[in-house]
Amino acid sequence: MIVAASEKKTVIFLMGPTASGKTDLAISLRQHLPVELISVDSTLVYRGMDIGTAKPTPAELALAPHRLIDIRDPSEPYSVADFLTDAEREIAQIHAAGKIPLLVGGTMLYFRALLDGLAEMPAADASVRAQIERDAAEFGWPYVHQQLAEVDPQSAAEIHPNHSQRLSRALEVFRVSGKTMTELRQLQHAQTSQGSFAERYQICQLAITPRDRSVLHQRIADRFKKMIAKGFIDEVRHLYERGDLHKDLPAIRAVGYRQVWEFFDGVWDHAEMIERGIIATRQLAKRQFTWLRGWSSGANSELHWVFTDTEQGISHTKEEIVHCALNFIGTRAI
Repeated sequence: MIVAASEKKTVIFLMGPTASGKTDLAISLRQHLPVELISVDSTLVYRGMDIGTAKPTPAELALAPHRLIDIRDPSEPYSVADFLTDAEREIAQIHAAGKIPLLVGGTMLYFRALLDGLAEMPAADASVRAQIERDAAEFGWPYVHQQLAEVDPQSAAEIHPNHSQRLSRALEVFRVSGKTMTELRQLQHAQTSQGSFAERYQICQLAITPRDRSVLHQRIADRFKKMIAKGFIDEVRHLYERGDLHKDLPAIRAVGYRQVWEFFDGVWDHAEMIERGIIATRQLAKRQFTWLRGWSSGANSELHWVFTDTEQGISHTKEEIVHCALNFIGTRAI
């Protein structure tokens, strides 16, 4: 049942590329608004993965607790369906307490799944998947990525050529059903009359980023080097030496972790590992921008950009950034 707009409870989304300042802004907003934070991040769910995920510090979490952090061991994959179940529960609890859920993170697939739901996908076909894996073994995963791009350019833009599991599944879906993942999601969106989540809640959506992409690239490089200085390599060494983890697990495929893991495997030397980690993080930011540029195609309300700098490249102060976000939230949600 569609809820009248005047009766809808508010949910705030705070999105953006990696290293854009989402966590700082979310913590600041909690000092001004009756919000409780829910992490929307596919890596922050894992325990023992703190430095490389830029997980909020204990001091930050004491100031602004984040739900859905440290809820899985790295050996246990965490799916989109898991997130939807957990997020809906946390949203309901926060509303029941008279507060507003503020969902903050950079896993755009999770945000999109909340808005549009999970599309009904065909069952796995072992023979089709085996052929895709044979092609990858012979020609490489970038070749498989190009095959996907020819039939489903939107999904290809959202999946990194080295993300073998998601890439294989997207191409498998098309070969089994004759429909792309993009088409199946659009079909579900049409069938759910603009999405059950959008029917039930008043959604206020913000995305934070610097206008100047080079600024973000520099932040990414600086942050990765700081992670190394803080003990990121030792953090991954602990995971590597456990013996029950491998590089095909979602946790270990995470940006940065994969590169340090391969450093221990002897694939990269120390300098190459750092370079590869920075490049992979930049590629992640690019994919996040791709999601956000196409955001208006889904079942969502207006997306408001919070820029951390002016058109002339002058950085805004923290107070100015918070003021911009509060102004938009005030006109849409509070």
